[in-house]
Amino acid sequence: MFNQILEEIKKYNRILIHGHIRPDGDCYGSQFGLAAILKENFPEKEIHVVGDTSGFVSFLGIPEKETITDEMYKGALAIVVDTGSAERVSEPRYVMADKIIKIDHHIAQTQYGDIVYVEEEAPSCCQIVTKFAVESGLRLNYEAAFALYTGVVTDTGRFRFRGVDSETMMLAATLLSYGVDVEKLDNYLSVETMDVVKLKGYVLQNAVFTPDGVAYIKMTRDVISQYNVTDEEAASLVGLIGSIEGYPAYCLFMEYPNEIRIRIRSRGPRVDKLANRYGGGGHEKAAGAHLDSWDELDTFIKEFGELNRYYQETGKDDLF
Repeated sequence: MFNQILEEIKKYNRILIHGHIRPDGDCYGSQFGLAAILKENFPEKEIHVVGDTSGFVSFLGIPEKETITDEMYKGALAIVVDTGSAERVSEPRYVMADKIIKIDHHIAQTQYGDIVYVEEEAPSCCQIVTKFAVESGLRLNYEAAFALYTGVVTDTGRFRFRGVDSETMMLAATLLSYGVDVEKLDNYLSVETMDVVKLKGYVLQNAVFTPDGVAYIKMTRDVISQYNVTDEEAASLVGLIGSIEGYPAYCLFMEYPNEIRIRIRSRGPRVDKLANRYGGGGHEKAAGAHLDSWDELDTFIKEFGELNRYYQETGKDDLF
C-alpha cells in the first residue's frame, strides 16, 4: 500500500494535504510533517497544507485557506490525514481533486478516498506518516521530524496511552535522530496562560462526579467568555479530570457557537460505540460525539454510567 501511495504522489505536480476540523497536534503534525517530506524529496512539486488553524500547535505553521482556489484542485492529488469521517474533513473541496488518498488511524464511520490506508491500532497518524517515509526510502529533515514528533507526543499523551509499542519508540527515535529539540517542544506544549490556569481551577471545582464512576464538566459559552480563553484551550482540559481514582469514565461537554460537542475519554470501557449513538466516533478509549441540545446531557451521562458500571462488573465492552 505504501508503494501505491508513493506512486500516486510521483504522478501529480500539485498536492494538497488536508486534515480534520478543529485540528489537534497529530493532525497538524501529519499535515506539516508530510508536506516537509514531500518538499524535501520532490522540490519540483507544488505542495499545500490546507484547512483549519490550531492555536495550540500553530508553531508548526498555518494552513492555507483563502488562497486555495477551486482551480487548484483540477488535476491535483488530495491527501487527507488523521480524519476518520468524510464530514470531518476541514476543507470540503478536497472531493474536487483528481484523486484522494486517506491516511488515518481512526475507526472509520464513513468510507471515502480512492486509496485508503488505515492502521486503527497505531497511536497516532504521525507514526504512520513516519513509517511511510522510512519504508518508502524518503528523506526526512529537521522540519519534518519536529512536526511528526510533535504529533506522536501529543496523541500518545507523551507515550502514556494505549497503542504505544516498540514500533512507536523506534520511529520516535528515528525522528529524534534528526536533532528534534525536545526542550523547545516541551516549552511550546507545557507553558499556559494565566487565564487557562484559572480555568483549570474552575474545572476542578465544578466537575460533576456520578455514582456510576463518570466525571464530567460542562463548558458553556458563558464560562469560556468569563475566563477569556479560546474554544481550543477550553476543550483541551478534558484530561484534567482523567486521573481521579474511582472515575475511569470522563468527558467534557463543549458548547461551540453552532453545536455541542462531547470529548469522551476512558481508562475502562471502550467508548467509540457510545459515541456512535450520538453521531460521533473515534478510538476505543478516546472519541467525540455531539448533542442536539443540552436537554440530552442527562441521557448521555446515564448511558455512559451504565456502560462504565457494566464494564466494571463484567469486564466486557458489548453493552452497546
